[in-house]
Amino acid sequence: MFFDRELRNPSGCGVVGVMNQKGESFSGELILNSICCMRERGNGLGSGFAGYGIYPEFKDYWCFHIMYYTESAKCVVEDYLKSNFIIVYHEPISVKKVNVVENVPLLWRYFISFRESESVEEDIVHSVMKINRKIDGACIFSSGKNMGIFKGVGDPEVMGEFYKIPEYRGYLWIAHNRFPTNTPGWWGGAHPFGILDWALVHNGEISSYGVNKRYLEGFGYYCTFSTDTEVLVYLFDLLVRKHGLSFDVVANILSAPFWSQIEKIEDESKKEFLKLLRIIYGPALVNGPFAVVIANSHYMIGLNDRTKLRPLVAAKGGDFLYIASEESAIRAISNGLEKVWMPKAGEPVIGKVEG
Repeated sequence: MFFDRELRNPSGCGVVGVMNQKGESFSGELILNSICCMRERGNGLGSGFAGYGIYPEFKDYWCFHIMYYTESAKCVVEDYLKSNFIIVYHEPISVKKVNVVENVPLLWRYFISFRESESVEEDIVHSVMKINRKIDGACIFSSGKNMGIFKGVGDPEVMGEFYKIPEYRGYLWIAHNRFPTNTPGWWGGAHPFGILDWALVHNGEISSYGVNKRYLEGFGYYCTFSTDTEVLVYLFDLLVRKHGLSFDVVANILSAPFWSQIEKIEDESKKEFLKLLRIIYGPALVNGPFAVVIANSHYMIGLNDRTKLRPLVAAKGGDFLYIASEESAIRAISNGLEKVWMPKAGEPVIGKVEG
């Protein structure tokens, strides 16, 4: 007989990100092989992928990936899209029948443009929030340009086969293997989470979720996926895109040093700056254990909580940057690593596409 404590994996969930810093594309099979190396970190209740550069033929159009649980929801959403955007092309997301995959929602993608808009990105965010909040049975789970999120309930090798991930090519990929703790294992709750061209995978639990969620609502972000991770991707969008902060500064907000650590800093200007960040952005401080890999069209970032309660390893080899929960997941897909390191608590790993 097994007891819960013998089955619990306290550092569960596997995260991984791989980017070619020259912007050269590679098969999704690479990220699939890497995340499958950490299969024991999940329990079959969710996995997913995000790839950048995967839609070169539609690179100038915004792409919505949408889950529908009813045909009526699809009709309502498509009426909304026709009223607010130009639908350039749409189709079901191509999938392969896999017998163990159950309760599959309708999965569609829409490439869209605007008739006219003075704030394109804000209009996209507004539409995602409105559809996800107001239309029962529908959710937009990917909304960027020339990128896409693919996720669902199943082990990573199952979701990789279902979505035919090896058939896509991109210059940056992130992936996740889920071990849900306090939230349900449903298709929308699988990682990555995204908004615009952001995509984020997370290992851990956000104990400050309520504070972070209320703070974000003041800026028009609403959490609808029933999981704590959602706040993290919105916080990055708010702080980087809307507030124009650097990733180093954002790391000092989300993984802020303790007050006792700040008081010991001898550089007075740095000490005052960190104090100001804690005062101004207190509701954006993320408490609880976390390790995340987040990407957009130009960057991939890895970040831990301020006491590093979840593992995160980074490596460089040739033109590639790797970030993962385990070194084994990196070595499984690269034989020529030049540098491997474990970032400190709250220390961001920042990779930029140079091409």
